Amino acid sequence: MKKLLFVIILLLVAILMAVTVPEKQKHKEAMMEAVKEFVDEEADERIGDNVLSNLGKGVVVKTVELALNSKLKENNYYLFNTTYVRLKGEDQMLSVGLLGKVFTFDKQMLRDKLAEAVKAKEEAASEKEAAKASERELKRLQKEQRKREKELEKEQKRREKEARKEQKRREKEARQQQKEREREARRQEKEKK
Repeated sequence: MKKLLFVIILLLVAILMAVTVPEKQKHKEAMMEAVKEFVDEEADERIGDNVLSNLGKGVVVKTVELALNSKLKENNYYLFNTTYVRLKGEDQMLSVGLLGKVFTFDKQMLRDKLAEAVKAKEEAASEKEAAKASERELKRLQKEQRKREKELEKEQKRREKEARKEQKRREKEARQQQKEREREARRQEKEKK
């Protein structure tokens, strides 16, 4: 009898758990509430309460909400469910739904993920700046190379021009010497006669 009662109670608890599994929308609402609390705390600690911080809070909350709408996935285990997002190839669990309640991630995890996101953004900006600097350096080196090539080409043309001049001078000198020999030869022939 005790075993039967135990099985009946266990079955009723399982049915209760299955019937009260929260929907995905309830997970989103609970997470957005946690995000709003976190953003409010962080903004008060860092910036203070003013119009700009309220505007910044709204932007952050809206961004997170859009991300949750597009990336949030749900695992339903019939007695409870979980939600997760895929970050850097890993599934990161965000909440657990059980008996109509949603238990969300802790604030420290959110701080860590926010710090990771900021660091990743800074690293991406740093890499982008390094790529730009590398590209500028490459362009500078290419420009210098083109300048050297033009100078070498100019020098080559100058040398060719000088060589042609020298060749013409030698040819002229050779013709003059030939004429001089021919004159000398004619003069010697006249003297022989």
